[in-house]
Amino acid sequence: MEEKSQIKKYFFYVLLCADGTLYGGFTTDLKHRLHAHNTGHGAKYTRVKKRRPVKIIHYEIFQKKTLALKAEYAFKHQSRAKKVAYLKSCGLNDDIFLSLKRKTDKFA
Repeated sequence: MEEKSQIKKYFFYVLLCADGTLYGGFTTDLKHRLHAHNTGHGAKYTRVKKRRPVKIIHYEIFQKKTLALKAEYAFKHQSRAKKVAYLKSCGLNDDIFLSLKRKTDKFA
């Protein structure tokens, strides 16, 4: 019997919420976690109906859990402007950022 060695993958991901906010998280299964967020079984932040549906706009893969968790922590502790700058530096299209203007913005 041949043994397959699978390397465990850990993901840091960023969601764009329906209300224009950003959410950073950690998972080992992106598809399952996205479903959980969209059905109200994810993080407390995304359980709020006005924030759903959510979509993944960025993710990074790590081989070590600690590195993925550090990426999540660093993202969550940045200002909104720094989060957007980081995502732009990762190559996200400017069109995505048009939807990031919160509905409470005076110019939105």
